[in-house]
Amino acid sequence: MAIWVSFSDWSGRGSPLSSGVNFIGFQNYADVTSGGGLAEQNFGTAIRNNAWYVVFVVPIQTVLSLFLAVLVNRAILRGRSFFRMAFYFPSVTSSVAITVLWLFLFSTSGVINNVLSWFGVNGPNWFNDPRGIVHVALSGMGMDNAPEALTSHGLLGIDWWEWLSGPSFAMSAFILMAVFTTSGTFMLLFLAALQNISPDLGEAASMDGANGWQRFWRITLPQLRPTLFTVLTLGLIGTWQVFDQIYTGTQGGPGKTTLTPAYLSYESAFIGQEWGRGSAIAFILFLIIIVFTMFQRWVLRERAVSKRRSYLYQATGKKS
Repeated sequence: MAIWVSFSDWSGRGSPLSSGVNFIGFQNYADVTSGGGLAEQNFGTAIRNNAWYVVFVVPIQTVLSLFLAVLVNRAILRGRSFFRMAFYFPSVTSSVAITVLWLFLFSTSGVINNVLSWFGVNGPNWFNDPRGIVHVALSGMGMDNAPEALTSHGLLGIDWWEWLSGPSFAMSAFILMAVFTTSGTFMLLFLAALQNISPDLGEAASMDGANGWQRFWRITLPQLRPTLFTVLTLGLIGTWQVFDQIYTGTQGGPGKTTLTPAYLSYESAFIGQEWGRGSAIAFILFLIIIVFTMFQRWVLRERAVSKRRSYLYQATGKKS
């Protein structure tokens, strides 16, 4: 049904299968990808915002959750059950409640800015400053004027200078919130995988002279590849579908710097009554998720050992 709506001019009234609804082909898709108007600009802005969100959240939450899992899995750590529960607790808390808490913490006179003031730093106006953090950093280094090569060309109605602006302060706050609320869940996945690894492998490597880092990099991490794929896949899906904190917190502001494709789809359909366009955005987002998932599956695929590396292994074994 949703696919048909994305190819039609359904206005939201009556049945989308009624005779008054017309098939318009890829017009809704063209409006947001190459229409040259506000629809394309809004879609480009949403993709840019979400892309920066993904770039920061997925690596940070993956590394942090793996670190926490390794820490909790250590036999010398006392109170492992407490730490496991404490790290996981934010993941089961309502996202709406966490968003409201974040709005208070990152307000102009909130806790975060007060803590920054202790170190002589004037905290930003988190949810009212539309500037990207990359632009702010470049401005601090004296680069206030955008290069003409970046402003004269662009993609999806947004010039390259705006694409490279980085996440806004508001989106940066949401990035921290995503890492805070999801790392606990992924920690449990990594922890379960770590506990399934035979300790004999690590003991054998220690007897061969491998240090802690070598054991982790050469033995533990390869054993975690299936779990790593799961964590990255869930992370990509979750970050590209970010909606609830945007809806609760900023509704895409300030200056559309927290606008995401998921929220834009909702806004187009339920507020603008452009149901075909909203459905088209949703299906484009679906395709983006599929492409990224297939790409990361290709990157993390099992690779055959090359002849050169196999020869080196055999030579090393003969020497020993």
